[in-house]
Amino acid sequence: MRILIVKLSALGDIIHALPVLDYLRQAVPGTEIDWVLEEQNRTILEGHPLIREVVCIKTRSWRKSPLSATTRREVGAVIRRLRSASYDLVFDLQGNTKSGIVTALTGASQRYGFDRDAVRESLNLAFTNHKVPLRPEDFHISSRSLRVVSSAFGENYSSYSLKSHIETSDEDNQRARKLLENNSGSVHLLFHTGTTWETKKWSVDAWFELAQQLLENFPQVNILFSWGNEQELNEVQTLASKLGERSQLLPRLDLKTFCALIKQVDVVVGGDTGPIHIAAATGTPTVSFYRATDARRNGPRGASDITIQSGMSCSICLNRTCPRDDECRQSIRTDDIFGAVESVIRSIPDHRC
Repeated sequence: MRILIVKLSALGDIIHALPVLDYLRQAVPGTEIDWVLEEQNRTILEGHPLIREVVCIKTRSWRKSPLSATTRREVGAVIRRLRSASYDLVFDLQGNTKSGIVTALTGASQRYGFDRDAVRESLNLAFTNHKVPLRPEDFHISSRSLRVVSSAFGENYSSYSLKSHIETSDEDNQRARKLLENNSGSVHLLFHTGTTWETKKWSVDAWFELAQQLLENFPQVNILFSWGNEQELNEVQTLASKLGERSQLLPRLDLKTFCALIKQVDVVVGGDTGPIHIAAATGTPTVSFYRATDARRNGPRGASDITIQSGMSCSICLNRTCPRDDECRQSIRTDDIFGAVESVIRSIPDHRC
């Protein structure tokens, strides 16, 4: 059997969908699985042992030059590639118009997607012929994908023990190890302070207070700061310079090296952002906080993952900007994050702290 997963973006959402691969491995052994996604996200899937082929689309550049010879050539190549694979099943796990078009272009006779209540854009319904209703227990974003995929086999995914996986090479792992060689600590905490939404962030002062408490209480702790853009870089440069030698500002890393580094640190701390989801997928413990989004829907669910939700009555608003943003940031208490990180540190098997 040959299966195509259509999950185009964003990076965090793709990571949330990874358990479907392990489900298919267990439920339908020997299945060949391809995955189509946006070009900028391909790295996260490259080398995955359960994926036969990663198919990339480039809608960002195609929209800029829709009539160019390059666009026509690239679009034509993708269509031929999808049709020639002769997929038995296609699962649209995105639920918008773009993913629906990709699903339909495969020419597959069996195309599964969300029903009217769950699609992101109603036009998506025109491109699938199996509309899968979600159940109350499918509240988490990963469960939504699993429901669509498992419905094709008449099974309930909840009976399976499922894992995620992000492949990194020996070279990736070696580059990551070198980043940890020169610091003085034996317990490595990765702080990722940035997110794409202002309403998902925490204050710089709160991050500094948390770091100070951890460094004062745990002599073997070293804090690494990661960043994704210039604004985030400026913030973590300030933090690292104030904290001194037991903190480390990471250089700009390619995604695979960053994933390899996350596999080797002891805890990742952040908001509802990509590094948290990468850590959860690779089995690294996480402590994460949620303001505009819902920890029950988006947060990691592993035994070593701790989530903290804002206690404000208007939390989980899904607003990207808010006049009460400062108040909401302050609702995430430093002591609560410290306590969560402390519990993870003290659970480290060799008791390095």
